[in-house]
Amino acid sequence: MAIKNTGRRGFIKQALIATGGVILAPNFMSCSSDDDNFQEDYDSTQLTHKNFNQGVASFDPSSSSVIIWTRYATANKDIIWEVSTDSSFSSILRSGKITTEASRDLTIAVELTELEADLKLYYRFISSDDNAVSVTGETITLPTEASQIKLAVCSCSNYQAGLFNAYDAMANSEADIIVHLGDYFYEYEAGGYGASAENAFLNRFHEPAHEILSLEDYRTRYKQYRSDVSLQLAHQKKPFICVWDDHEIANDTYIDGAENHDEATEGPFETRKQYALQAYSEFLPFTQRFKDQKDIIYRNINIGNLVNLVMLDTRVIGRDKQLNITDYFTATGFDALAFQAALSDTSRSLLGAEQLNWVVNEIQSNNAKWQVLGQQVLMGNMYIPAELLLAFGSAAFAQTLTELTTIKARMLQQDPTLTYEEKARVLTAIPYNLDAWDGYPVDREVIYNALNGKKLVTLAGDTHNAWHNVLRSQNGTEVGVELATSGVSSPGFETYLGATSPEMIAGFEQAMTTLVDGLQYFDASRRGYMMATFTTTQVTSEWIFVDTILSESYSANVGHTTTFS
Repeated sequence: MAIKNTGRRGFIKQALIATGGVILAPNFMSCSSDDDNFQEDYDSTQLTHKNFNQGVASFDPSSSSVIIWTRYATANKDIIWEVSTDSSFSSILRSGKITTEASRDLTIAVELTELEADLKLYYRFISSDDNAVSVTGETITLPTEASQIKLAVCSCSNYQAGLFNAYDAMANSEADIIVHLGDYFYEYEAGGYGASAENAFLNRFHEPAHEILSLEDYRTRYKQYRSDVSLQLAHQKKPFICVWDDHEIANDTYIDGAENHDEATEGPFETRKQYALQAYSEFLPFTQRFKDQKDIIYRNINIGNLVNLVMLDTRVIGRDKQLNITDYFTATGFDALAFQAALSDTSRSLLGAEQLNWVVNEIQSNNAKWQVLGQQVLMGNMYIPAELLLAFGSAAFAQTLTELTTIKARMLQQDPTLTYEEKARVLTAIPYNLDAWDGYPVDREVIYNALNGKKLVTLAGDTHNAWHNVLRSQNGTEVGVELATSGVSSPGFETYLGATSPEMIAGFEQAMTTLVDGLQYFDASRRGYMMATFTTTQVTSEWIFVDTILSESYSANVGHTTTFS
C-alpha cells in the first residue's frame, strides 16, 4: 500500500501493518513542526459541499492529540485538511495534503500530535480540483486536569431496525465525548435481523443485500451506515472513542470463529476477520500505540487525571469459544459439576493472557480518580434460577417467572413458612448469558483482585438493554458498579419475550431486579444511550431514551438516574 504524500514538509509518517494476517489501515501523522498552508490553492468563495458523502469524524482525543477523518468519493485526488481554533478558519493551526487511494477505500485519517491541551478545534477537508469542501467538524483536546467529564455511552446500532434518533440526541447533548462500545453495524442480510413488518416502511434494508463476507462487502456496509444523517451529525459534533464487538465481524465472535460463520460455505474465518478489521480501521480509526499492532485495539485514554478509560477487546484477541449451557443437560438432568468445572477452567480466557496482564498493570499503576472499563459485555453476575432459563420461550414462562419472583420476595422478607423445595427453586441459579463475563469468571476475578481497594466502573453494551449492577467478587466484596447502555436501535428483550403491553414489560423488569442479586435497575424495551458524568466526588448516570425510532420526530428524556461516590 503506497500513500502519496504531497505536503511540502513531508509530515506524513505511515507504515503498513500486516502481521498475523491482519491489516489495519495506518493513521497519517502530523506533528507540531508541520507548517504547510494550502489556502492559496483554492478559492473559498467557490467551494460547495459535495463528494464528502460520509461526512467527517474525529476519534481518540487526548491532552495532546486527536484523529480527524473523512472519505472522498474519488481516488487520486489531493485532499487538503485544515485545523483551526475558530470556525471561520481565519487562522490555521495545522494543515496538510493527502492523496486518496483505493487501497484504503479513499478514507483519510490524520492523527494530530503535539497539540496544546484543552482546545476546542474545528476541522475541514477540501478538494481544490473539484471545488469541494466537507462540513466543518468539531473536536477537542482533553485538559490535563479535569473537574468534570461527560461521556455519552452507546452501542448496538442496527440500520434496518429503525432510525438513529439516539445519535441525533447525543449530537445535540452536552457530552464531551461519545464512547461507542461496539456493534456499530450488523453483518446480516437485508431483511434479516432487525428488519420487521413494523419498520419495513422506512426502507432501511441492508446494503449489500447479502450477509457481508468480503472486504468490499464490509466497506459498503460502513458507507451505508455513515450515510445516515443522524450518525453523521454525531460524528461531526463530538469526538468518538470506539471499540469493536462481535457484529463488526460476525455474531458471537471468538478468537478463531463465530456463531454466524460456516467455514464450509463461507471460507476461512481468519480471512473474514482480516477483511472486517481492515474495514473497521479505515472507517473507525483509533490510536495505534503498540509496535506490533496486529489486531490490538485495547488501549487507555487518560481524561484529565479524572477518568482512566480502559478500552478492552472482549471479542477478538483472546476470547475462547463460548460455553453452551445445553451441552450440560443429560438424560438425568443438569450436570452441575461438569458445568462448574468448565466455568472454573483456568485455561479458558475472555481477554487472553497478554491483554489481561496489561489491564491489571494499567489499573494498578494508574492514579486517576475513576478506573473505568469501556468494553462490550455485561460484567456483573447475572444468575437466574435454572428453572426459569429452561422455561424461556415456552408457554410456562410467565407462570414460572411469577412463582419464582414471589418465592424470592418471600426469601428477602425472611418468610419462615418457606419450604426447602421452594428455596431450592430459586437458589439453583445459573448464568443466563455465557457470552458475557459470567462465562469467563476466572478473568473477571483476576481483575477484581487487582483493584486493591480501588473502585471500578464498568461500561457495557451488547444486550440492547439498560442495566445497573453492583459488582461483587466471589467472596461477596463489593468492588464497583456496572453501567450498561441500551441499544441505539437494535431490539431488546421486548422482542424476545413477545411482550405486548407496558404492564408485561414492567412485570418482567421487576422480576429480574428481584431475582438477580446486585441488579439495581433494568430497562427491557427502550432505545437510547447513557450519559455518565464524572466529577472528583461522584459519578452520575442518566439513561436517556428516545420515544420512537420509527419517525424523525422524536423526544429524548431521562428514564432513570443513579449517583454514587
